[in-house]
Amino acid sequence: MDKRRAVTEPAWVKALLTLLVLAFLALFLIVPLCAVFAQAFSSGGAIYFRALHDPNTISAIRLTLIAAGVAVPLNTFFGIVAAWALTKFDFRGKNILTTLIDLPFSISPVVAGLAFVLVFGRDGWLGPWLDAHDLKVIFAVPGIVLATTFVTFPFVARELIPVMQAQGSDEEQAALSLGASGWQAFWRVTLPSIKWGLLYGIILCNARAMGEFGAVSVVAGSVEGMTTLPTQIETYYNDFDLPAAYAFAAATLLALLALVTLALKALVEWRTERA
Repeated sequence: MDKRRAVTEPAWVKALLTLLVLAFLALFLIVPLCAVFAQAFSSGGAIYFRALHDPNTISAIRLTLIAAGVAVPLNTFFGIVAAWALTKFDFRGKNILTTLIDLPFSISPVVAGLAFVLVFGRDGWLGPWLDAHDLKVIFAVPGIVLATTFVTFPFVARELIPVMQAQGSDEEQAALSLGASGWQAFWRVTLPSIKWGLLYGIILCNARAMGEFGAVSVVAGSVEGMTTLPTQIETYYNDFDLPAAYAFAAATLLALLALVTLALKALVEWRTERA
């Protein structure tokens, strides 16, 4: 029997499956995305640009960039160190460390935000000490940064670990045997070989940081001027004194961010395949 005929489906099956996939994408992705942009401009371009220039929108964008600007570098450093430790060394508790890295994937972001409130809130474990030293974490920028960092820290590590496991450590050992220092071996041997996986993890980490809602909504609440863009969208949507277009206008910013992230992700995947 011809093996190619045994595994090749009829043309009508291929067409049916393709149509089902396209219909699913249209129903759950393209149509809702188009609806967001349509609603954003439903009240006219003036309302749309007024929403983008609203002080609360600008403040939300600023806090979103601050949270991502702190969380992404921290998680990049953590991801490189964790991947290096897990793939280059054998030690007790290695499996436990691997499990802990995956913890934010299994815990609801709302639960993570509540945990930070129980630790750093006014009635939390460290609340009295923070009040005594006039330090504020919950309903402030530090709480937003902590929540964002927690929910995003597995992304870089999880992209680098399989890449570094597949590459092994032969090249680094060869460099060390030739007199290179540990830093030189990392900078000139390891980093060039993992750069596309690292960039891929950074892109995913940044996208999650800017789009995080659950944990941030708990630690930041709806305090005016102290919310990120996703929580500000909810505030606009629930505010009956403002047009609904305000919420959809802010949502278009996140939608554009998602499209840019998708384009960068596709570019990195293409470069990775070529490499």
